[in-house]
Amino acid sequence: MNRHRLWIATSRGRWAGWTLAGTLLLLSPFALTQAVAREGVEVGQNSAFSKLVPAEDVERSAAQQFAQLQSQAKAKNALASRDDPQLQRLREIAKKIIPFSLEWNPRAKDWKWEVSLISSPQINAFCMPGGKIAFYTGILDKLKLSDDEVAMVMGHEVAHALREHARERMGKTAVTHGAARIGGALLAGVFGIDPNLTDMLARGGANLLTLEFSREDESEADLVGMELAARAGFDPRAGVTLWQKMSAANKGAPPQWLSTHPSGGSRIAEIERNLPRVMPLYERARR
Repeated sequence: MNRHRLWIATSRGRWAGWTLAGTLLLLSPFALTQAVAREGVEVGQNSAFSKLVPAEDVERSAAQQFAQLQSQAKAKNALASRDDPQLQRLREIAKKIIPFSLEWNPRAKDWKWEVSLISSPQINAFCMPGGKIAFYTGILDKLKLSDDEVAMVMGHEVAHALREHARERMGKTAVTHGAARIGGALLAGVFGIDPNLTDMLARGGANLLTLEFSREDESEADLVGMELAARAGFDPRAGVTLWQKMSAANKGAPPQWLSTHPSGGSRIAEIERNLPRVMPLYERARR
């Protein structure tokens, strides 16, 4: 987020009576927001590479692929019905998180948010551009996630969408390959979509299948996601227990969610280092 330092000219004489409060009254709402130091985590601006691919195109492609994924999961009896308790739980958590997304991306107010639950043993979850959220039952059942831990996962994935990390990956790929047309395999590769549930991978370029979010993207999503969860009233300290569970699950064959999400002690340490920035937000939300 951009930060502008507010300078107020004062001098002896007729300007001595000017005050910060009086000056703030003259500012626009946007300038006022920028003038007051924000609470929460600190991250930089979105990558310039994201501007190389129109947001509308990315969101349209994501919506189409999400609909295809849902359709194919339903055909395999793998799509949870709307009265499924776990799906209802996910949607209630999403309802609390989504209102705080607008600060990070003004486009989010027009997104058609969706939350789906797919029956699959994979430990995986994602949020596609445009607010298309999916959890696999494996991540809920195998890790026995609390609501706070689910909120940390969801916040992390929503943060990827808000910060347009997939769009940035597409922009970089467009530059590398000299073309702006990005196949469906890109989103499938980025979000770890189960190839047993969808044949979308077969229609994309194989050279895009290994595309992953960068380490910087992951660190940013951790921080932004933690803030989103805290503002929504979920304990951000759950990020520590979440990654402890993830590390334990990573022993042996790595789950899909971890294959694109680097884990380890350094990740937990970064979360702990930023807890003082978000704990006041959580405590205020819980009052």
